[in-house]
Amino acid sequence: MPERNLNFDEIIERRGTDCIKYDFAKRRGMPEDVLPLWVADMDFKTSSYVEDAVIERTRHGIFGYSEVQEEYFQALAGWMRRRHSWEVKQEWLVKTPGVVFALAMAVKAFTEAGDFVLIQQPVYYPFSEVIEDNKRVVVSNDLYLGTDNRYHIDLEDFEKKIVKYHIKLFLLCSPHNPTGRVFTKEELTGMGDICLKHGVIVVSDEIHNDFVFQGKHSVFASVKKEYEDISIICTSPSKTFNLASMLISNIFIPNKNLKQRFRHEIDAAGISQLSALGLTAVRAAYEQGGEWYENMLAYVQKNIDYVKKYVEKYLPGVKVIDGEGTYLLWLDFRGTGIGAEELDHRIIYDAKLWLDSGKIFGGAGEGFQRINVAAPGKIVAECLDRIRKIL
Repeated sequence: MPERNLNFDEIIERRGTDCIKYDFAKRRGMPEDVLPLWVADMDFKTSSYVEDAVIERTRHGIFGYSEVQEEYFQALAGWMRRRHSWEVKQEWLVKTPGVVFALAMAVKAFTEAGDFVLIQQPVYYPFSEVIEDNKRVVVSNDLYLGTDNRYHIDLEDFEKKIVKYHIKLFLLCSPHNPTGRVFTKEELTGMGDICLKHGVIVVSDEIHNDFVFQGKHSVFASVKKEYEDISIICTSPSKTFNLASMLISNIFIPNKNLKQRFRHEIDAAGISQLSALGLTAVRAAYEQGGEWYENMLAYVQKNIDYVKKYVEKYLPGVKVIDGEGTYLLWLDFRGTGIGAEELDHRIIYDAKLWLDSGKIFGGAGEGFQRINVAAPGKIVAECLDRIRKIL
């Protein structure tokens, strides 16, 4: 049966489906009629193979405790091998309800209350939340914006912070959200060698690993054999196939001791089996979703190209930061002369747009906005037209 869900121009009504992106504007302090391009989920139907597999599983009618067989791991390992040139072992795998949950479990497993945990702002805001909510302290090795309009790592500051704050744990976002950086092997090696030298455990959130438009994503643990001993690699099809509400992520921990400590925290949290439908969706996505994925990726690339051309032509003072990955674009409004608070107000109340304000990604994000372009082209174009009017 051929893939059916390849019309990415189709605008699908999501209101009234208990959709966080569309149905919760008022509850979250936004005008009810905002156009949302904030949270990182797509406005596309997932692969029809996933759809069919979930429907078929539902027809069985019994939803008792479920676990996976060997076929699940083979589907997962096959995707990692084909797409990321990484050979994974079944004994490395721990399944969790999500990557953010895994980050929180890692914070609890590998640090104590009062410890400092290293991140790189501006970064996905739950990184700070899982640190602070667990009574740890955030330390940021801020990425800096270079003259090439890309973000870079200050390795000198990276090591200095590790030594000064006795860092035990580093939360890496790779590819990086929201800056879009796909770190090179050299950059990952620079950080990895410093972490090895000082005994720092690296939790690498690689949830956007299938969205690379320039360069190549390198799994942190695969860059050097020695990195396997300090790595917790967090993956999920939730971004790639738009399956966030299926609550399933695949975490790889080659070091037995680290895996045991991580697993202990999951057990302490009371998590055992996961969603039967989520497990079904993962296998179908990785086994049969390749055609949908390739077409979706090409469509998102077209949207990214459109945004860059539009901004350059019609939005003076605004820059699209040059990232190499993710479907989230990082827009720099600082050249408009509009203050960050005023900019937020105009975008929300004048343009009636719900984007992600840069300030939630840390102080280094002030004056920026994050926009999700994994949506039909007409929605992306409407968003940009609204921004143009308020500038």
